[in-house]
Amino acid sequence: QVQLVESGGGLVQAGGSLRLSCAASGGIISDYTMAWFRQSPGKEREFVAGFSWRAYYADSVKGRFTISRDNAKNTVYLQMNSLKPDDTGAYYCAKASGALGSATSLSAFGSWGQGTQVTVSS
Repeated sequence: QVQLVESGGGLVQAGGSLRLSCAASGGIISDYTMAWFRQSPGKEREFVAGFSWRAYYADSVKGRFTISRDNAKNTVYLQMNSLKPDDTGAYYCAKASGALGSATSLSAFGSWGQGTQVTVSS
């Protein structure tokens, strides 16, 4: 069972940037769809960005966030620019059960990290 560990969260002012990392161990992630989700208090966990053979994004982050993968390091990244207070939440890295294309539903992802908190102040 692969283990995912996120890092890079923190407190940032609106308009600022953060880079999240998701390091995988116990398995190779290069053949799987990987994604980032986020959850704010009182809200459901939502899809943010994914990477299969190409990157794909939620409309709310298009043009501001970039997902990438370094297969040699078995790590996925999320570069977040022009951050807004609405981007505040716990960010989770997830691995799909296979190469599922542009999967965005929670049920498609069977492995999850513990999350890293991102707080954007206005």
